[in-house]
Amino acid sequence: MILNCIAVDDEPLALGLVCAFIEQTPFLKLAGRYSSAVEALVGLQDQKIDLIFLDIQMPNLNGMELARVIDSRGVNKPRIIFTTAYNQFAIEGYRVDALGYLLKPFNYEEFLHAANKALSYAGLINKSQTPAGTRADLVADQKEEEEYLFLKIEYQLVRIAFKDILYIEGLKDYVKIYLQDKEKPLLSLSSLKALEEKLPAKRFMRVHRSFIVSLDKINSITRNALQIGKVNITVGDQYKEAFGVFLSKWV
Repeated sequence: MILNCIAVDDEPLALGLVCAFIEQTPFLKLAGRYSSAVEALVGLQDQKIDLIFLDIQMPNLNGMELARVIDSRGVNKPRIIFTTAYNQFAIEGYRVDALGYLLKPFNYEEFLHAANKALSYAGLINKSQTPAGTRADLVADQKEEEEYLFLKIEYQLVRIAFKDILYIEGLKDYVKIYLQDKEKPLLSLSSLKALEEKLPAKRFMRVHRSFIVSLDKINSITRNALQIGKVNITVGDQYKEAFGVFLSKWV
């Protein structure tokens, strides 16, 4: 797989370095180099680009503003790896769904690591969009989809097996995924509602505005609460009816 790339940076030396790194990476193809985000935006209209190495601090239209424009395009948008001397933009990078964040000055090893993440992501997307050739393939794919999901954790896609999830807690802009045999939860920039839509309903249930639980990990249960391990989770009022249906299977 070859990824068509462009590099965007208003500093000539930095732009030249990124372009050199792209050209020496076998699975990357340099499709354009731009010294401003405005030029890059125009260039993006003329060709299909898979990956953008994008500086943030630029005059007129900065890299984060360009990223927001690109993010609004939906599923077929090019992916972004930021290249910047400033680390305070990490959270904003999450919000525009960036794949990576290279802090200047970076070397080729760091660049290659970020590029490999982009290649892995592209492979996963292509796999999910490729129709199965036979009924057996379709059944196998469906079974595989039911076993795990991918979440972006610290600029990389992490595969999380459904069987390992204990419960999920929703925060303001993030979710915490609590896993068995893991002391600390995984943190991902996502809404609880978006994550709920990715989980199989036969295995998970939302029981509170802030909690989704794995049904087969429940240790004890009452009409108003449940326990998973040592954690007690209250069932919210708006979820009690659905929870009552589930509870009826226990008694």
